[in-house]
Amino acid sequence: MWLENISLLNFKNYEELDLSFSEQINCLVGENGSGKTNLLDAIYYLSLTKSAFSSTEAQNIKHEAPFFMVKGSFFKQDEKHNVQFSLQQGQKKQFKNSRIPYDKLSEHIGLFPVVLITPDDTDIIKAGSEIRRKFFDGILSQINSDYLEKLLRYNHNLKQRNSLLKQFAEHNYYEKELLDSYSDQLVDTGQQIYNYRKAFLEKFFPAFIQHYNNLSGQKEEVKISYQSDFEEEGFKEKFYRNYRRDMIVQRTTLGIHKDDYLFEINGFPVKKYGSQGQQKSFVIALKLSQFDVIKDEIKSKPILLLDDIFDKLDDFRIAKLSEMVAAHSFGQLFVTDARPERTYQIFKPIQADKKVFTIQQGKVTHTDNM
Repeated sequence: MWLENISLLNFKNYEELDLSFSEQINCLVGENGSGKTNLLDAIYYLSLTKSAFSSTEAQNIKHEAPFFMVKGSFFKQDEKHNVQFSLQQGQKKQFKNSRIPYDKLSEHIGLFPVVLITPDDTDIIKAGSEIRRKFFDGILSQINSDYLEKLLRYNHNLKQRNSLLKQFAEHNYYEKELLDSYSDQLVDTGQQIYNYRKAFLEKFFPAFIQHYNNLSGQKEEVKISYQSDFEEEGFKEKFYRNYRRDMIVQRTTLGIHKDDYLFEINGFPVKKYGSQGQQKSFVIALKLSQFDVIKDEIKSKPILLLDDIFDKLDDFRIAKLSEMVAAHSFGQLFVTDARPERTYQIFKPIQADKKVFTIQQGKVTHTDNM
């Protein structure tokens, strides 16, 4: 699977852009703020129907423009798919595959998977549990449509239950049967999500260990543990006994939306005791394992996006990634770098089809076949 071309219109800092890509390696070089990451985000958007960096859709529209539009052509199993999405100010986002609009955007997730690695990925380790759940949910959603459907249903039911708890508090009344109906749905769907997550980690961890050992030189013992309320015996009864507390705080305090993944190194939390180098190895191993798991599930290599990561890596880890690229471990690759000379140094020796795009202020000023 690969992305043949892309067209942008009023997307972020791009007024208009049309590019054709290499099936193998694509390097985007230019100064910080030129638009390299925005181009990666457009590719991410074509795959996952949302931005990797902007939580508000309207922020993706170029300043003072009334709309944006992005088009791209994917090749998958020798079949061409023309994907297009657009947004007009004040209206709903439109997403189409080969001119056919989706009834639900979730139908698109997983068709053209991508893996994005950025300098901010250390938040997976350093930030709260929501970021770690989002990471693993993102993988599962790209390889398992049933999981995505159940996750969306759970989040919808959770929102409704929390709204009901607030209504009880505001109007000083309580209907047990009504609350039970929402609770039944949450517990049932939550149990299924828990089963998916637990089984997935058992499949994910061996790939993670392999990548971490390769990046670190097998110096430490690392572990990923899944922590969930559903592990407790008699959780369902505990959930219903927790009504009083939920009504006091006006939100659902137990469930899979509180799950976490514990990252350890030599028996201690990576967040507190891991060095910067160990944390970088841990995060990159997570992302490369994401790539491998998706590849194994869909029987095709996802597109890999590397956003300005070379500034954050030492020579040893850059060399390890370069070895993987040279061994054609990846499929289509997009790399951004503010230092063109470094890009040429890393990728010039690699035997592959390579294109270099020089970007300045939202425009591609030069294209070179490396």
